[in-house]
Amino acid sequence: MKADHELKSALARRAFIANAASGTALLCLSSLSSGLLAQDLLLAKPGKTVKTQYGAVRGLVRDDVQQFWNLQYGASTAGANRFKPPQAPAAWSGVQDHFQVGTRSFQQPGVGEPSPVVLAMNRLEQESEDCLRLNVFTPGTDRRARPVMVWMHGGGFTSGSGNYLIYDGTYLAKKEDVVVVSVTHRLNIFGFLHLADLGGEQWAGATNAGMQDLVAALQWIHDNIAQFGGDPDRVTIFGQSGGGSKTTTLMAMPAAKGLFHRAIAQSGAALRGITASDASAATEKFLAKLNLNSKQLERLQSLTPQQIQDALYSQPAIPGLGTGPVIDGKVIPRHQWEPTAPEFSANVPLLAGSVATENGWVGPPPFELADAELLSLFTSGIANKDATKGQQLLDLYRSRYPQLRNRMLWLTAESDNTRRRNAQELNKLKFEQGKAPSWLYYFNWFSPVHDNRMGSYHTLDIPFVFNNVDVGASMTGAGQERYRLAHVMSAAWAAFARTGNPDHADMPHWPAFNPAEYPTMVFGNEVIMRQDPNREERLALASLHKG
Repeated sequence: MKADHELKSALARRAFIANAASGTALLCLSSLSSGLLAQDLLLAKPGKTVKTQYGAVRGLVRDDVQQFWNLQYGASTAGANRFKPPQAPAAWSGVQDHFQVGTRSFQQPGVGEPSPVVLAMNRLEQESEDCLRLNVFTPGTDRRARPVMVWMHGGGFTSGSGNYLIYDGTYLAKKEDVVVVSVTHRLNIFGFLHLADLGGEQWAGATNAGMQDLVAALQWIHDNIAQFGGDPDRVTIFGQSGGGSKTTTLMAMPAAKGLFHRAIAQSGAALRGITASDASAATEKFLAKLNLNSKQLERLQSLTPQQIQDALYSQPAIPGLGTGPVIDGKVIPRHQWEPTAPEFSANVPLLAGSVATENGWVGPPPFELADAELLSLFTSGIANKDATKGQQLLDLYRSRYPQLRNRMLWLTAESDNTRRRNAQELNKLKFEQGKAPSWLYYFNWFSPVHDNRMGSYHTLDIPFVFNNVDVGASMTGAGQERYRLAHVMSAAWAAFARTGNPDHADMPHWPAFNPAEYPTMVFGNEVIMRQDPNREERLALASLHKG
């Protein structure tokens, strides 16, 4: 009865979430407090109790899906645990209720999403060092051994959390009969300060803490997910942007081997990390800001988070400080995907791709771009300031995409040169390794929001994969055609999680990647299989990189 009363109290406190379809309240979201963006618990009721290795937990039932919010997979990382490898949570007696989202790692002050339509999906929850939490969405706690899909959130390695509205796994779990997990972990300096080479044996494990957190989350899933209806031997890690980089980094970590069995990287890839020497040099500069040296590292654990952040973000900025994985020689033995695909995940199938106009989410950008500015961007942004080559590349893109206006032409070329090229490289390296197949996709569905200024922008594929296009209507608009594409994409991702192959009956046959044909599944107004659809542009861009 006490838990029911607490749920009713939570219902009474539920907050207004901006009407995503109308977009009327999106621009003011950056000023809202975290409490105003807690999930709406209307129509939810207490769910089943599940016994984990640490104690019993109870979640909610909503839309016939069991939701377990804010499960602890690691102890607080404050105090003596700061910068150290994650520790197991304490066991408890009785039943813990997990009805609402938890905390996130500390973020860079004042930095939000580049676009208000994506900011609308950000709960802006409280920041804390007690942030090793995950959410589980399952059709049933019945030991039916469903595929498990573990989401790595975006935001690079410095911001974000697993609690965004579009990361809610309810509708993906319900539609595809899978278990969805979203993970929150340490970020920026709290997750990636490299102390292992400065402080002796006591600090030998103090590196890549944020990635070690993700391994700890996968271990928790391996040990407990069967109780939630999931199969610990069919775990897929997937993520977008920084989440794709985390996915491809986990593939290169010996400690993660065997904890996942498929991998999906959406618009993100970590091919290389920061060298240990560069990371150590950045750490020494950080210590100097705090008037500390390498023999005083324990003092870092008595500082407040605010003191840590004040030093991190004060000027002059320190390049490479806490920005991502460090090639420390043990936790991450070598650069993740250079020169070859990582051996620790050689038998893990991979699905990777990108969207057509990735940086359309910045701004959103002005609708049009003058001809002279367009040529300047091609010349300086891609062609190494060679005006002749810039003009040749622009001419190629104009001939290939005569229907695109200047702004979209530039965004397409820029995306081809960055995230699309990286996705193709992942597939190529995986093929060369020769031990597991990979699949390449390209998402080119254009959103109508902001008067068609954003195109097929970074993060737009997420609500389709999660079958959350209504939740993400600020991003997708409200057109009926969204539902068909959401069905096809969510079914493909779930099929991959289920069997290691994304094929299903409601889409064309999707062959595995090979470098002779570059088979690419295109997800847009039409879902179509194409062979090497950007061959001319791909080869032209490759020649510029060689030069």
